Amino acid sequence: MAVDRDAPRRSMAGRALALLGVFDAEHPRLRLTELARRADLPLPTVHRLVRELVSWGALQRDADGSYGIGLRLWEAATLAPVAGRLREVALPFMQDLYEATRENIHLAVHDGFDALYVEKLAGHRSVPIVSRTGARLPLHATGVGKALLARADPAFVRAYLERPLLRCTRYTITERARLARELRATAARGFALTSEEMTLGSCSVAVAIPADGQEPPGALGIVVRSVRTDLHRLVPDLRAAAEAIGRRLDDLAHRAVRST
Repeated sequence: MAVDRDAPRRSMAGRALALLGVFDAEHPRLRLTELARRADLPLPTVHRLVRELVSWGALQRDADGSYGIGLRLWEAATLAPVAGRLREVALPFMQDLYEATRENIHLAVHDGFDALYVEKLAGHRSVPIVSRTGARLPLHATGVGKALLARADPAFVRAYLERPLLRCTRYTITERARLARELRATAARGFALTSEEMTLGSCSVAVAIPADGQEPPGALGIVVRSVRTDLHRLVPDLRAAAEAIGRRLDDLAHRAVRST
């Protein structure tokens, strides 16, 4: 984690946000000293802020003295549009896809240089994968990420290709020219494919949710075991679900405009 050398000049709100920002999937529980080190803040300041955050419910203290994200912060996060309207509209269609496939079903949005997973359905027979609701994974290594990247603004795609491309497995596409060709092919055929590029043993197919000439509000994907190679037969149902989600979102948007 990058050290913030401007920590002494940060506002109190900035320091509190810095504390909340140090939690991630690898560090869901942290002690005071770890919070101070990762946020680059003095321990007395962290102690005072943590006490206030616990009082409000943004953090919770475990029996062993470590701290984690509190339920009130989760409650506030559910009010974000991506966790509200998009997830609410998409979930019934995701459930239909899960019933038909019994595989991992993903809903993700484009946030910065990441695919942010806002919902996931899986069962006991689904292939184990690293994604989870709230996780961020590289756009270029995931099916939903490729589907979103293929429909992104060209200037953003150029900026993405100029960055170092993380190699998640030995099959991850990290050559810029090859990734550019893959994105053009994805846009042309209307769906994205991956083969063990994020996790060994799994492959995926994904489509962007259409949005009347705009960048897609999200992408819908299915992840299966690599031994199941006929991904193309999943495309019709996946595309139908994405189009239905898009129509429903458009309908809600038009209703909102008419009501104003």
